[in-house]
Amino acid sequence: MDRRLLPATTLRLFNRRFNSTVSTATVLQTLKPEPAAFTIVNLDDHRKLFASVSTSKLLRSSINLGLASNETFVDFGMWVMNSRLMETSLVRDVILKTVKHTMFEHFCAGETTEEAGECVRKIHDAGLRGMLVYAVDNTGCDRNLEGFLRCVEFSKSLPPSSVSFLIAKITAICPIGLLRRVSDLMRWQYKDPSFNLPWKLHTLPIFSTSSPLYHTLQKPPPLTPEEELDLELAHRRLQKLCQKCVQESVPLLIDAEYTSLQPAIDYFTYSSAIKHNQDGNPIVYGTVQAYLKDAKERLFMASKAAEKLGVPMGFKLVRGAYMSSETESASSLGYDSPIHNSIDETHACYNDCAGFLLKRIANGNDAVVFATHNIDSGKLAACRARNLGIQKGNRRLEFAQLYGMSEALSFGLRNAGFQVSKYLPYGPVDMERAEEKNKEPGI
Repeated sequence: MDRRLLPATTLRLFNRRFNSTVSTATVLQTLKPEPAAFTIVNLDDHRKLFASVSTSKLLRSSINLGLASNETFVDFGMWVMNSRLMETSLVRDVILKTVKHTMFEHFCAGETTEEAGECVRKIHDAGLRGMLVYAVDNTGCDRNLEGFLRCVEFSKSLPPSSVSFLIAKITAICPIGLLRRVSDLMRWQYKDPSFNLPWKLHTLPIFSTSSPLYHTLQKPPPLTPEEELDLELAHRRLQKLCQKCVQESVPLLIDAEYTSLQPAIDYFTYSSAIKHNQDGNPIVYGTVQAYLKDAKERLFMASKAAEKLGVPMGFKLVRGAYMSSETESASSLGYDSPIHNSIDETHACYNDCAGFLLKRIANGNDAVVFATHNIDSGKLAACRARNLGIQKGNRRLEFAQLYGMSEALSFGLRNAGFQVSKYLPYGPVDMERAEEKNKEPGI
């Protein structure tokens, strides 16, 4: 399945985010922030917030965001990008140039490494950092690995500390069908601990008592010799990438995906973290999706187990990006959704997880990336960090937002002394991203 950069389906993703916001009163009722929460991060002084942004860019951004939030425009864009108009070279060129100089430039770092590097330098000059997201495709896992390795190498040509993370998806270096098979086998072993998985490496807890197990209703057959070989090859790819990240001191952040695949993704992530996160330095980060009912318990279990092993862990905390598909999948099998029943419950889970991780950072354990566009969650986390004595510039604490979105929150957190990154996808504009890979971090 292709993972490509910016068709109209990407606009639909942004449109859903713009038009599904919750009222501030509802959020505040859930968060119940400390009194000082809204003074540490000041978003009221617009002149100070956007001092590093030109007026022309602010105007272009306003237009682009307005269009992206217009459902009629998004639907029209989807129709055009999927129509036969794209088969005519002249029309295609005009459309792609229009896309490149509007939505693409707003939400993406560029088509080439050179353009992405220029984008990193610009946001670095503005006091922000970049999380590099190399656009993989369907040409094969080995080619995707080479792309990731080049991305790590490329990051070292940029200003020191300007790149905070390399972002990767396990589905780029391991076939999805195999990830589904491994997840099935691991779910069954959780149900039946006597079920033997001879290929399984040492890992951290992946399931909790509330984890969704309905994807695996029958005992799955063991991996075939060919599947075991493919699994070994996938492990080798990830280890090669991890070794390169260790060598170049570039943290690797593994994105979360669907619950049907997530057990295998966590398995890859945790087994690699055990091997490469050493000397108090987390180099491999996993992702926790707070909209899942089992998120908090799994985070607590994994973090505590890593502590017993003396393994420093890194986590990216998000809300989640696959709500509709997860709910539909569970419903089709006759089960309740793995997603929290209300937005308030998701907010509460996110902030409970954030509080837990901040306390661990204050005690010298773990590291976290708070990926959020939610202003109140960002302010609350900032307040808690200060109250816990976490100093400005602490390398174990990072905030993150998508490039082209939530600029006020990014600059406000930056002005308050926190490290802030922007999620920077880059790759050819004419690559049409498929729906399965269309999910950015659900923040």
